[in-house]
Amino acid sequence: MPENRQLLLGADPAGQPVGHLLRLANRHGLIAGATGTGKTVTLQRLAELFSDAGVAVFAADIKGDLCGLGAAGEPKGKIAERIASMPWLAHRPQAYPVTLWDVAGESGHPLRTTLSEMGPLLLGALLQLTDSQQAALYAAFQVADRDGLLLLDLKDLKALLNHLQAHPEVLGEDRALFTAQSSQALLRKLATLEQQGAEALFGEPALQLEDLLQPAADGRGRIHLLDASRLVHEAPKVYATFLLWLLAELFEQLPERGDAEQPLLALFFDEAHLLFADTPKALQERLEQVVRLIRSKGVGVYFVTQSPGDLPDAVLAQLGLRIQHGLRAFTAREQKSLRAVADGFRPNPQFETLDVLTELGIGEALVGTLEDKGTPAMVQRVAIAPPQSRIGPLSESERAALIRQSPLAGRYDRAVDRESAYELLSSRAAQAEAPAAVARGKAAEQDKSLGDMAGELLGGAVGQAMKSAMRQAANQIGRELVRGLMGSLLGGKRR
Repeated sequence: MPENRQLLLGADPAGQPVGHLLRLANRHGLIAGATGTGKTVTLQRLAELFSDAGVAVFAADIKGDLCGLGAAGEPKGKIAERIASMPWLAHRPQAYPVTLWDVAGESGHPLRTTLSEMGPLLLGALLQLTDSQQAALYAAFQVADRDGLLLLDLKDLKALLNHLQAHPEVLGEDRALFTAQSSQALLRKLATLEQQGAEALFGEPALQLEDLLQPAADGRGRIHLLDASRLVHEAPKVYATFLLWLLAELFEQLPERGDAEQPLLALFFDEAHLLFADTPKALQERLEQVVRLIRSKGVGVYFVTQSPGDLPDAVLAQLGLRIQHGLRAFTAREQKSLRAVADGFRPNPQFETLDVLTELGIGEALVGTLEDKGTPAMVQRVAIAPPQSRIGPLSESERAALIRQSPLAGRYDRAVDRESAYELLSSRAAQAEAPAAVARGKAAEQDKSLGDMAGELLGGAVGQAMKSAMRQAANQIGRELVRGLMGSLLGGKRR
C-alpha cells in the first residue's frame, strides 16, 4: 500500500518506518504514558498526519501548547537529529489549518450547545443527580417536549422548574416524579453550575457538526482545538460532559459509511479518565456502545491518558492503535499495572515488552498497530517522528490572528437569545396575571369609593356629636358658674 495511505508514526531501532493503515484508523486508539514522556508531541504528530490525509481533527488542548499546530516548526538540537535519522520522513516545517475554540469565548470561538441537544441523561451526569432528581429532570424535559418549550440555556430550565413547582398539574402522570425537594435540589445544582462558569456552554448559536468537517482550502483536514487549559481544572465535569455530548451527537447525526478508505473525523480526548470518573452506569454503558459503533460512521476516537487502566475494559477492547510511552513502577501496585500494560500488546520475540516499558526515553514508545486483515500486529519499539509544526504554544498575538482569519469568524462570536422556554413561560405568566391585576384594580377603586362614603358619613356624624358635646359642656360650665356666684352672694348675706 502506498505510504500516503499510512500514518507514518516513526522509526523502529533499525531506522525503518512504522505506520498504521489509514483505512483502519477508525478503529480508535490510545496514547498513554507518564507525565513528560512525549504524549502531547505524539498527539500533535498524529493530528498532522490526519490533516495531511484530508481527515478533520477535533482535539482538546489541555496544557495550551497543542495550538503550536498553527505555526511552522523550527527543528533544532535533538529534534533536528531525529529528523536526520529518518531520511524517508520528508519533513517540511509548516503551519496547519487550525480553528481555535473556547467555552468562555476568550481564546477562541465560543463553543456552545443547547440543553435540548444535550438531553437529560448527560445533563444529569453533569449535575451528578440522585435517582429521584434524575427522574424529576426527565419529567421536566417531557413537559418541555410536549408543550414545545425549547430549553436552550440555563435560565430556560430554571424557568421551567419554577413553573412546574407552581403548576404541578401540567405534569400529568409524571406528577409523582416531580417533588418539591427534587425541584429545589435541581435549582441549587444549576446555581452551582453557573458559579463554575458553565453557563457559557449553553446557548446559541450552537456548534454545527458540519463546520467541524469542512476541509481547508488546500484540501487538508481542518484541526479544531478546544482550549481546555482552565476548563479541565476549574470544571472537569463540564469538560467531560461536552466531549461525551460531541461523541453522542456525531453518532446520532452522521450516516453509516461502512469500511471506507479513511476516517471522516479523528477525535482526541485528553485526560480521558475524566470521561469515565463517577459516570453513572447507564451513561457508561451508552458510551461504551457509542465507541463500539461509531467507527462505522467514519469517526476514530483516540484517548490520551497516563495509563490504559484509566479506561474501561470494554473500551480498551475496541482500540486498534496503542502508543505507550514510558511508565514508572515504584510500588507493587504500579508494577502490577505495568504487567497489565505489557500484556495488552502482542509479544515481539526480539525484546521483552515489560522490560522496555521502563527503559523508554522521551519521544519513544511501544506501538501496537493492526495488520492488513485487522488483527493485532507485534508490538514495536518506535522513535516517534517530530511534528512539522511548532512544538510549543502560540503567542497571544498569534492566537488572535488565527481567530481573525478563521473561516468561522463572526459566525459563533455573538450570542443569540431567541424565544424559548424562559420567554414563553414569562409571557404566559404575564397573560395570566393581567386579568387578576385588573380585578385587583377594580376592587381597589371600589374600596376607595366605599372608604370615601364612609368618611363622609362618619365625618358628619362626628361633627354633630362634637357640636352637641360642646353645647352640653358649655351649658354645664355656665350652670356651675351661676351656682358658684349665687352661693357667694347668698353666703355674704348670711354673714
